[in-house]
Amino acid sequence: MTTQLKQTLRDSRVARWTALIIVSFTMMWGYFLTDAMSPLMDMLGISIEQGGMGWSASDFGNFNWAYMWFNVFFFALLFGGIILDKIGVRLTGIATCLFMVAGAGIKYYAIEYIQPGGEVIFLGLNKQVLVACIGYALFAVGTENCGITVTKVIARWFRGYETALAMGIQVAVARLGTALALAVSPILAKNFEVSTPLLMAWVLLVIGLIAYLVFCVMDNRLDKQEGAFVADDADDETFKIGDLTIILKSKGFWLIALLCLCFYSAVFPFLKYATSLMINKYNVDPTLAGLLPSILPFGNLLMTPIFGGIYDKYGKGATIMVIGSVLLIIVHLLFAMPLLNYWWFAALIMVLLGVAFSLVPSAMWPSVPKIIPLRLLGSAYALIFWVQNIGLGSVPLLIGNVLSDYCIVGKVVRDGNEVIQYDYTIPMLIFAVFGVIALGLALWLKYEDGKKGYGLEKPNITK
Repeated sequence: MTTQLKQTLRDSRVARWTALIIVSFTMMWGYFLTDAMSPLMDMLGISIEQGGMGWSASDFGNFNWAYMWFNVFFFALLFGGIILDKIGVRLTGIATCLFMVAGAGIKYYAIEYIQPGGEVIFLGLNKQVLVACIGYALFAVGTENCGITVTKVIARWFRGYETALAMGIQVAVARLGTALALAVSPILAKNFEVSTPLLMAWVLLVIGLIAYLVFCVMDNRLDKQEGAFVADDADDETFKIGDLTIILKSKGFWLIALLCLCFYSAVFPFLKYATSLMINKYNVDPTLAGLLPSILPFGNLLMTPIFGGIYDKYGKGATIMVIGSVLLIIVHLLFAMPLLNYWWFAALIMVLLGVAFSLVPSAMWPSVPKIIPLRLLGSAYALIFWVQNIGLGSVPLLIGNVLSDYCIVGKVVRDGNEVIQYDYTIPMLIFAVFGVIALGLALWLKYEDGKKGYGLEKPNITK
């Protein structure tokens, strides 16, 4: 009887798509704050004497490096995945939303109320930058664990149905948050205060928390209909710590994790500096420069669900990841070349990057449940996110230091303020190298799938 009820709930299109809409809405605002400061590097770099914050490229790199402090160094992501598998998606999701709200508040406080500059306190950072880093690190614990939770929600509710399409839509909606941050933040900062995008993000995160509470009510009712009072559908098996060896011994899992690390290291850290790239190389007005990078997530909004639907119906997941990695290499090499320094050419390259960034995630995330059992999925995604966070934090730090040490070519005056001019050739070549490694891993994964029979080239929808 219980099994039949569970199947009936999964068969309910209204139930599973309503859940998807709500949790995707929450994640969208997490991604908004993640990149709310990404287009503001040049504005933050205006000297204190001219009314700015006086942040160097290294300060900006250290700020983005903070994203991994708690998640990687204190293993917050790994613990979060285990907790998710133990207590379920409701309590874990609420806790992650609270972390996001708290971290966003600290970040806003640092930019709005702490005096810029001053003496170095820790890690070469002054008080304002350090407190902003702590807020960002705390927020990252929430948003990354929330991403794991939402992914497990989708994997459970859409098993045997439109898994890749549902995950693609969730990714697309999350990217909409990124697009809004890249497009809107410079305009808000220019017309109000540099901290205004952060205040807006904090309000939106509170709304996202309320939305997740609505999902929890719905999820609880569905569990009661199933005759169960736990949040996890675990294939009639309970989670055991010892089962984590299943994940650790899986070659296919590690290939996906490393592919995620390299591919995302060439995309998300790039977005942190993409607005500055548009200003420095393509001479785009600083207020409008965030619009060109926003093409990437807006493109994801359309293309990721399409590619996810193709994977659901026709398979070819490993092949999709190979194609996306090839396009990633081409994109960064085009950005590195000293030719066609016009905004329209940059826009075309961003469209191509949008295709690449739609292909790989649309196939990568839905492939994990084909390799790892559902009861361990939270821990599996947590480990992937942990590996991914190493790149999301360390690569921006690397790029910031490279810009400060090797890429300063002079100073220019913009809007009456003297700002540093950067050459982005070396950073783009670094991103291209990550793309090359990602391609090698994707080809290896395709080989392993043929050898082990994971089913990555087979459709997700079962008859």
